[in-house]
Amino acid sequence: MIKRIKNISSDKKRLFSNFFSLSVLQIFTYILPLLTLPYLVRVLGVEKFGLVMFAQSFIIFFNILVDYGFGLSATREVSIHRDNKEKVTEIFSSVMIIKFILITVSFVLMSIIIFSFKKFSSDWELYYVSFLWVIGQSIFPIWYFQGMEKMKYITIVNITSKLIFTVLIFVVIHKPDDYLYVPILNGFGFIIGGVISLWIIHKQFNQSFVLQPYPILKGYFSDSSQFFLSRVSVSIYTSANAFVLGLFLGNTMVGYYSIAEKLYQALQSFYGPITQALYPYVAKERNIKLFKKLFSGIVIINILGITLLYFIGPFVFDLLFTQHIGNESIKVFNILLLAALVVVPSILIGYPFLGALGFAKYVNLSVVYGSIFHISGLALLVFFDRITIFSVSFMVVGTETLVFLYRIYSIERNNLWQKQ
Repeated sequence: MIKRIKNISSDKKRLFSNFFSLSVLQIFTYILPLLTLPYLVRVLGVEKFGLVMFAQSFIIFFNILVDYGFGLSATREVSIHRDNKEKVTEIFSSVMIIKFILITVSFVLMSIIIFSFKKFSSDWELYYVSFLWVIGQSIFPIWYFQGMEKMKYITIVNITSKLIFTVLIFVVIHKPDDYLYVPILNGFGFIIGGVISLWIIHKQFNQSFVLQPYPILKGYFSDSSQFFLSRVSVSIYTSANAFVLGLFLGNTMVGYYSIAEKLYQALQSFYGPITQALYPYVAKERNIKLFKKLFSGIVIINILGITLLYFIGPFVFDLLFTQHIGNESIKVFNILLLAALVVVPSILIGYPFLGALGFAKYVNLSVVYGSIFHISGLALLVFFDRITIFSVSFMVVGTETLVFLYRIYSIERNNLWQKQ
């Protein structure tokens, strides 16, 4: 009995430790870009800033391809088998090999697209330097540290690299023609952080790299396919918005939309550490009772926070940006606040709950249905010439609500909320 109590106490300490590390990491991941956001908008101008955001929304599709859902599947596998050194080596090696292959495929695909369409070829340099982000993300093994539940290492590396390259934004970028330095600095920040992280894995965890046979690679690739489908679906109603706006309305509208979207994403990021810490914990411990307590508290905090942001939003925009920019973007931000009401609980009952308990198919289906709904809505807006930054924002609200309701339905259908 005493041993069991000690184990429970140890589990909670480990969960809190990883939550704290992820919280610090998430704060720096989103707060530091927020510090540079007003500066970049002012120095580059809305149009150039929008061009950089359009390139980022294009490149993120390749980032998702290279990740291929391993951020979820590999985290789960490492978490389950972390006491088996040979198995962890197999997982680590397989994921890194597959990612290298996908980087090569992505680079070739990107090159074909860039030189096949004038929209892209006119700014080909921007897309190639933006691809540095894909390379950096692919070698940044956050999934390994999450699975091991040892987030303090990755937190130190990530924060240090982000601080350095955030300072460089202010040092290097002084005029609109410096816009290429934005993806260059961000990309090298991830690459250097990734290289250091791989060195830590080798030294601190004594992790080796071993070439794996084709059947093993195929198995991990197939296993992660469902998670990849989920990520692609999510990207359709997140990153695709700025991409579609850039195609039909131009870079300036992308700039206005992206300003509000960055703040909206920063709001969501405050809950990211909780979901990232809960996913491997619930997958291993199956502590539904603790999850339900955390869920209730987080939902209440989210509602109070959104209400506060609605009233102080105009002040925040006036403080950060010019009045003209604030008036355009704050309307989008207020619409996206409605989406935040359902996004936070939806994320919590997604992979940290349904996925961790073995019901990932419902999480994946929810975003597949959501993406079909969203892309259909965007197509109708384009067809009837009703596409604006505001109509796209309302589409986000509708899509996120659909995803949330389907996940609630899945929980009720399987009677999961009543389990202890």
